[in-house]
Amino acid sequence: MIYTVTLNPAVDYYMDMNKLEEGELNKVNNSYTLAGGKGINVSKVLKNFGIESMALGFCGGFTGEYIRADLNKYGIKDNFILLEEDTRINVKIKTEKKETEIMGKSPKILKQNIDALLSIIDSIENNDILVLSGSVPSSVKEDIYKDIIDKTKSKNNVRVIVDSRDNAFKIAVKEKVFLTKPNKKELSEYFGKDIRSVYDIIVYAQQLVKDGSENVIVSLGKEGSIIVNKDEAYIGNAPDGELVSSVGAGDAMVAGIVYGISQNLSIIDAYKYAIASGTATAFSEGLTTFENMNNLLDKVEVKKINLK
Repeated sequence: MIYTVTLNPAVDYYMDMNKLEEGELNKVNNSYTLAGGKGINVSKVLKNFGIESMALGFCGGFTGEYIRADLNKYGIKDNFILLEEDTRINVKIKTEKKETEIMGKSPKILKQNIDALLSIIDSIENNDILVLSGSVPSSVKEDIYKDIIDKTKSKNNVRVIVDSRDNAFKIAVKEKVFLTKPNKKELSEYFGKDIRSVYDIIVYAQQLVKDGSENVIVSLGKEGSIIVNKDEAYIGNAPDGELVSSVGAGDAMVAGIVYGISQNLSIIDAYKYAIASGTATAFSEGLTTFENMNNLLDKVEVKKINLK
């Protein structure tokens, strides 16, 4: 079974307007809402690829019900822990000149809520895949991912994938995880270094492997991506196409690698699905379909890098 964990989901409210004037009445041209959250996005892309997953995390109030209803409509099973406070709403405003985001306040998560989630994690079985994605709410201690990973250590071959940042990510890596997926900026933040060249990316990704991540994918936007493990490194291209929106592209990469792993592919062959999935999402309005991803596979190029 594949489990995705989203500790800090949101209802994302998108607004399109000509301009935004502070202190004035502003007219919206178009608007829509989506159930947001990195793990939720991973579950959605997997569903588009015909792969079932179980979405876990916290949600509450009318916004939490909206998220669960959205997942139900998608045909995705969930076992979210219900909170007393409302799940946050993030506002994303796009004008002719720029995009502005307003991040909502996260609900308070109590110890009994965390204990309930950890109890669900206890049910994970041998050979399952666990995806830990996104930020950690302020009311939750930074080592929550460590506590979750600890629950899996008594099982065999549970592959843990972490796509997060800051201290929660640093603590999780030390627990020996299967894969992490920082972008270049996040890799720089992790080491406190200005990382720019491909050589530097590989050097620091190798250090991240030594720190505890068996495989590391570093996404580089239009410059492609790099995958590194203790034995080898490969660079993947970014297939040509028209960028529509980069929102969710990183989550789609994670879903692509999970899809490949679930098909018993090697990590490098699964990486090709990650590239195609992330790129297809960037070329789409919303998350990629299997057809759009599959149409890009032939355009994916992965080349081995000589580490000596």
